[in-house]
Amino acid sequence: MKLAPLLDHLAIELPSWAFGNSGTRFKVFGTPGTPRTIEEKIADAATVHRLTGLAPSVALHIPWDMVDDYAALGDHAAEQGVRLGTVNSNTFQDDDYKFGSLTHTDKAVRQKAIDHHLACIDIMEAIGSRDLKIWLADGTNYPGQGDIRGRQDRLAESLASIYQHIGPNQRMVLEYKFFEPAMYMTDVPDWGTAYAQVSALGERAVVCLDTGHHAPGTNIEFIVAQLLRLGKLGSFDFNSRFYADDDLIVGAADPFQLFRIMFEVVRGGGLDPNAGVALMLDQCHNVEAKIPGQIRSVLNVQEMTARALLVDTEALADAQDNGDVLGANAIMMDAFYTDVRPALAQWRADRGLPGDPMAAFAASGYQDIINAARVGGTQSSWGA
Repeated sequence: MKLAPLLDHLAIELPSWAFGNSGTRFKVFGTPGTPRTIEEKIADAATVHRLTGLAPSVALHIPWDMVDDYAALGDHAAEQGVRLGTVNSNTFQDDDYKFGSLTHTDKAVRQKAIDHHLACIDIMEAIGSRDLKIWLADGTNYPGQGDIRGRQDRLAESLASIYQHIGPNQRMVLEYKFFEPAMYMTDVPDWGTAYAQVSALGERAVVCLDTGHHAPGTNIEFIVAQLLRLGKLGSFDFNSRFYADDDLIVGAADPFQLFRIMFEVVRGGGLDPNAGVALMLDQCHNVEAKIPGQIRSVLNVQEMTARALLVDTEALADAQDNGDVLGANAIMMDAFYTDVRPALAQWRADRGLPGDPMAAFAASGYQDIINAARVGGTQSSWGA
């Protein structure tokens, strides 16, 4: 089987927080070898890249990944064979943000949240990062708790204050989530709200689509197609969810959905070198091992992308034009059911990578090495 050359353009950014301890509201499980510093997180992320060739960059979360010298951190990443990528802001942990951050009624609280984002932009400049990604926990739990329209107005004003500091080679990426932690009304609950907010700002403001941040049954590939069509799809956060939360391995809940999403990415030119669509994981490994969890995730994205690239688009267009419903569906299904794993193993072998990255990691002894070395100190966790 010959794989499409476009597959060589696939690059998936890893989140630093995926390598720390995480859990649910009930328990965070500690594990041997968990990183204690951002440098150790980067080392683990670099291990994923060395085995897969798919993960050349690492996203930071501020303040979780704060250091004194970001230029030195960038140098450390380069020594490990990766680079620093997206900078993620955090306005959901301080007590001041109990009733909102960028949407808060108190101007002083809003300014504190704005200033945090300006500090993130300074970090971006120090490490050469393109994207500032904003996810807000802002919202309300009860009808009447807040003025819906007023909160949107304040959000627009706050985002505009941040956007004017975005450099010519930088972007603001606004993420949405339809609920949680706000249970009645989230201030950025859907792609339409995110699109409306970023469209008012300018061409360097775009939308982040988290594949887990949707109600069950949502046609996510439609949203992908629409945002690509409008030129406003900036990035993905890949993960899965079976019911509500969204931190499971991408493709675990519905591989066919991931295939359909990647087909629309290909169809819309999202894999083209100059498309500007960033693919990133946003996962926390609660019960599974962290490094293998990230390896499995990037391989899942690669596999479904390879299948999506097998769709006979000329035959599909012909079937669509002729109203051949079953014929068109069969073309999609034929590509989805094709086993591309042997071809991908050869693709890796041709590039000097292990044919089976999961087995190669298990045989490498890396986990035993870090288990023995990372003793003492405080393990990184959600929020640290």
